[in-house]
Amino acid sequence: MGDLILALEGTEAGHRLAMILALTAALLHAILGSLQKGRLADPWISRGAIDVAFVTLTLPIALFLVPRPVGAEWWLLVAAVPMMFVYKVLLALAYSRAAYTVVYPVVRGSGPFFTVIGAWLLMGETFTGAQWLGVGILMAGILGLAVYNMIHISVDRDTLVPALWLAVATGLATAAYTTWGAYAIRRTADPFTYIAWFFVITALDMPVIAWFRWRRMAARPDLRRLVRLGVLGAVVGWGSFGTVMLATRLDKVGEAAVLRETSTVFAALIGWLVLKETVGPRRVALMVLIAAGAVVVEMGG
Repeated sequence: MGDLILALEGTEAGHRLAMILALTAALLHAILGSLQKGRLADPWISRGAIDVAFVTLTLPIALFLVPRPVGAEWWLLVAAVPMMFVYKVLLALAYSRAAYTVVYPVVRGSGPFFTVIGAWLLMGETFTGAQWLGVGILMAGILGLAVYNMIHISVDRDTLVPALWLAVATGLATAAYTTWGAYAIRRTADPFTYIAWFFVITALDMPVIAWFRWRRMAARPDLRRLVRLGVLGAVVGWGSFGTVMLATRLDKVGEAAVLRETSTVFAALIGWLVLKETVGPRRVALMVLIAAGAVVVEMGG
């Protein structure tokens, strides 16, 4: 499978596959975010459950189905650990302070800009003028959605401003791990080696935090439901993070990152249909703007 990805790298077929992978990552990432924010448990406990499932399900794959990392490949993996830890902590803090449909658009709206800059600094990738226009349109739609939510939301008003700052910081952390992951996966002989071990070693921290939090809880969530949440979240997370990392191996990091941010559209739909958060015609229009920005980025390349 790794040989197939390597054969497609830099080709037109690889570009098309990267686009499909990035859009798949967008849908799955929105689902993963809703699972962490959902009503079953607080964001720390739910993320801990997801990470326990990540390690349990991925370790056999890493040990027996993909080549082991060698030499500097281990350092590329280790460097991703603090980036992912900061991302997960910031996201949990933001989710603890505001509604999913407020936090998520700000995280995803600020992420693409930082990622495009990071890809330019680390790998020398550049965007055309049309693509920068598309980035602007997409960010305007995402941040407009966040502002609309901020004005009309009726809960968590007292913690809204800190949540928004945390969301911007989470967007920066998202850009850091995305750009570094793209850099690292291009320097790993088999891309699936990096992906598998990434899911193992970056998932060892949050279960510890979740365990201490669990011990202090007076009303604990049902353990069986928490296990189901963890397994479902890990499977979705595999699809979300794995597909976008493969997309960055096949094509430009910035383009994959921008296309992934159409996850905001999916997140708004999930917030409306699953989490019962309100969606109106103005938010629908902003979601259309987000999708239009992604199309301009893709067509302007």
